[in-house]
Order: sequence, then structure tokens, then C-alpha cells
Amino acid sequence: MTPAMQELGAYLEAKRSDCVVDWNVTLGELTVDVTLANLVGFADFLKTDETCRFSTLVDITAVDYPGRAKRFDVVYHFLSMYRNHRIRLKTAVREEDMVPSLTGVYPAADWFEREVFDMYGLLFSGHPDLRRILTDYGFRGHPLRKDFPTTGYTEVRYDEEAKRVVYEPVKLVQEYRQFDFMSPWEGADYVLPGDEKEGESQ
Repeated sequence: MTPAMQELGAYLEAKRSDCVVDWNVTLGELTVDVTLANLVGFADFLKTDETCRFSTLVDITAVDYPGRAKRFDVVYHFLSMYRNHRIRLKTAVREEDMVPSLTGVYPAADWFEREVFDMYGLLFSGHPDLRRILTDYGFRGHPLRKDFPTTGYTEVRYDEEAKRVVYEPVKLVQEYRQFDFMSPWEGADYVLPGDEKEGESQ
């Protein structure tokens, strides 16, 4: 499959040099970096071009790189059932960038883009109904961002007395434990609970 993917990558670069920033084949999979401005046009080309015919949008997700200026990679996976090929598109975006929606080319993008909006907070211009889809009403933050606290901000539980679901600020039942991960043969440089009595028995 790798030679076919190499050939497809070279074809895309030759045909749409205005869109393709870079491409590579790793482990038999073709990944194409595309410009944000030309994303919709390139997706339409992948769908309609006779050599490509990527008729199915399989998935849209994002990857968070907090240290980069363009913090997020929006990642698209397409399938050509006619050619039996798969392709991955990536486009780098800043937190404040508007990502053009692919719903006009691939209607299946609707819910995928809502998931990315909900989990990462990225906005899609031209989306018909950009609302949260996985989290609850009034949820604060975006859970798959690397800076989102692991405990969240609120907890939800059923209150037996009130006979309803209640939202409360997170209260940790016990403090986070401090692990030093050193070798057990070296011993700890602090007194473990209960060890302070060791000297009293002698």
C-alpha cells in the first residue's frame, strides 16, 4: 500500500500545490498538512476528483499542543471506498482561529465538528448548529484541552432528599498523595505514619 500512498501524495501536491503544505507516508498511512484557508476547497477536491474519490468522512478530531503558537491540529480522516484508500488531513490553528466547516461538502461533519467544539473549544465558521453535544448545559471549559483540570470544576450527583440531580463544586474526598517514585531499597527521607513509635518500644 505504501507505493500507492506515495503516488497519491505526489499527485495531490502536484494538483493542489496551493493547499498542500507538506505530506508524508508513515506506516503505510498518508498524512497531508493543508492550509486553513483552503481546507474546504481541498476537501471538495478529494471528494470529486476521479483519482481520489474520498466519498466518506470517517472522523474529525483535534490535538492540543499548548506550547505552540498554533496550539491545535484539527485532524480529518477520509475513506475512498472506490479506491480502497484512506487519508489523514491536518491543519494547524490558533485558539482564536475560525475553522471553516465542512458540512457543505460532507454533511457527516456536523456532529464531528460539534464534538471538537465541545471538547477543545474550536469554532467552526458556517456550521449550521454549533452547540455542545457531549457535556451538559452550562458546562465550563473544554475537557480535552491539556490545561483542563483533571478533577473538573463541578460534580453531579442525585440528591435523595431533594429528589433531583444537584450540581456542586468539586470536593476531593482525600488529598492527592505525594509519590516520590524512588527505589524501595533507598528508603524514604521522611517518617512514615506509625514509624514514629518505633523508638518508643525499645
